[in-house]
Amino acid sequence: MKETTAPAEPLIPGARRLDICRILGESYDPARWNDWHWQMRHRLSRPEQLEQLLQLIPGERRGLALCQGKLAVAVTPYLAELLDPLDSSCPLRMQVVPREEEALVAATDMVDPCGEEHDSVVPGLVHRYPDRVLLLAIDTCAAYCRYCTRSRLVAHGRLGGLGQRIDAIIAYLEAHTEVRDVLISGGDPLLFSDEKLDELLGRIRAVPHVEMVRLGSRVVSFLPQRITPSLVTVLRQHRVWLSLHFSHAAELTPEVAQACDLLADGGIPLGSQTVLLRGINDSVTELRALFHGLLKLRVRPYYLYQCDPVVGTSHLRTTVAKGLELVAGLRGHTSGYAVPAYVIDAPGGGGKVPIHPETVVGYENGTLLLRNWEGGVYTYRDPVNV
Repeated sequence: MKETTAPAEPLIPGARRLDICRILGESYDPARWNDWHWQMRHRLSRPEQLEQLLQLIPGERRGLALCQGKLAVAVTPYLAELLDPLDSSCPLRMQVVPREEEALVAATDMVDPCGEEHDSVVPGLVHRYPDRVLLLAIDTCAAYCRYCTRSRLVAHGRLGGLGQRIDAIIAYLEAHTEVRDVLISGGDPLLFSDEKLDELLGRIRAVPHVEMVRLGSRVVSFLPQRITPSLVTVLRQHRVWLSLHFSHAAELTPEVAQACDLLADGGIPLGSQTVLLRGINDSVTELRALFHGLLKLRVRPYYLYQCDPVVGTSHLRTTVAKGLELVAGLRGHTSGYAVPAYVIDAPGGGGKVPIHPETVVGYENGTLLLRNWEGGVYTYRDPVNV
């Protein structure tokens, strides 16, 4: 593959970028800034760093103090440059800077809302659907979304190294010939080195009945420098599908566009999943801008998730009625490619359920009864006081 260079750097970098390097105690160097390893080593994670970066509101300061031990804070320098330092309602800032509301535990909150622990067959492997499995390969992310479904695992070291688990995972796959589809997630598996990712994909591809391998990743939006020609070569060699995560059109920067071009030009099929978030993307205007922007980058929006009822996320969740209203405002008013399926990952392990009349058993007083693919009925409750 032809090597490509990073976007041309301005002769004089923006003051914001210089400020970030100052906070990090580093001098600005374009080559270092565009090195994903440097970006990972220099993530902003301490309250005093964020205090220098942003004009924090009291709720953010209390959130930073309260989140210790719950879900780590980490912001890549690249992402830090995109955060509005003055506006606490900045849609990117709201995704990665904790608020004091995270300490509030609602009666409907769940530690493991998708029931992954119940369907875990060996450490780090979830087998729920008949023909596909979820492989949790790593517990590290480039930055930590405050609504993370796996906040019980990521950044806590509870998952354990993949090297300690991979033999049991491969043995399970070999023994279960009904498995044809493996989704690798985490954490973010694209944070593995090219060599380690190549080895992992090679072992999975060596299982004869595995037909499809997918990777779930957010590095394209939080760390686009990770997408290099050598990484694309690895992904293409193993014929993977890539499931990206985007939440707002402000994430679609020139660096992200270049990363998507590298992937698409390299033959990697690209889809995107978006979580519906209150105050961030819960309007037709915001969602349409995001989905149209993704299509321009050859990324197909395919899932719009109702936010999982993770502990401490009620302030970020909308009602299901709001989600249905938004999808109705998109369908018929834009191209079909720009309208993802609106789904709920049914609490308790029911899997993804598309939300339309055929799947809604009942919806009253904020309690939704869902019928899943097996005919099972599951309960999803709206956040209170919304």
